[in-house]
Amino acid sequence: TPATLRDKYHEAHDLIIKAWTEPEPFSWNGKFTQLRYVNVWPRPVQKPHPPVWVPGGSSPETAEWVVDKDYLYAHLSMSGHKRAKIVIDDFHALAARNGREYNPYRVGMTQYVFVADNDEQAEELYSEHASYFFQKSLHIYRGFTDAPGYRSQRSIESGLAAQGFGRSSLAPPNAGWKQYLEQGSIIAGSPKSVTEQLRETAKKMRVGHLMILIHIGSLGHEATMRNVKLLGEQVLPNLRDIWPEYEDHWGIRPLKQRVAMATAN
Repeated sequence: TPATLRDKYHEAHDLIIKAWTEPEPFSWNGKFTQLRYVNVWPRPVQKPHPPVWVPGGSSPETAEWVVDKDYLYAHLSMSGHKRAKIVIDDFHALAARNGREYNPYRVGMTQYVFVADNDEQAEELYSEHASYFFQKSLHIYRGFTDAPGYRSQRSIESGLAAQGFGRSSLAPPNAGWKQYLEQGSIIAGSPKSVTEQLRETAKKMRVGHLMILIHIGSLGHEATMRNVKLLGEQVLPNLRDIWPEYEDHWGIRPLKQRVAMATAN
């Protein structure tokens, strides 16, 4: 039932946190879930529990809840970084009003990224598959995307519904490669160009976690793996120094003893 989804989500969250942090088996008698025994094994290594990332589109209730819990807000910016800036700026302002440290690492953002030897080759390799995705893969029946009760009145009134997953919010139906680049739906080009664009985007958006989407539409395995290789070898190493003055409290880090073992070997 759409109207109960948020309450059900919060109860599930409380159950997971307790399962991670309670050292002894316990029973759970919630409104939506009843479990006679909860006994997580193996126990999480991180204390008090693993970092929590909460995906969000534009719901003000989600942003407020994330700030209250001091979790990471992972914005599902499927429409690209230019449209996402409004939502992320609002989140940073909300965090500041609630006394949270300004820290880019408390925000994550999705972004389609495609790398080739040069800008012309990027268009040649990826434009057909981007068009396939934006023009053919987003036909969602409106009754499913906005069922009564799914979004609160506040979410509707916020005017941010265009940040969601409706087809028109991502790209005009007849847009082409140039339009995808201009509106920020896609970042593409040579390794140097993509590196510069991602650095500028991270700085402008004040985002510490870029969740890079490397496959789109009908893109094949070989082209996808080539994109992975170019990103991993020629782009990502040049992005790791963007926010040296801030500590990432929400990132996943290897265990210290494993780092020591790797260094010794």
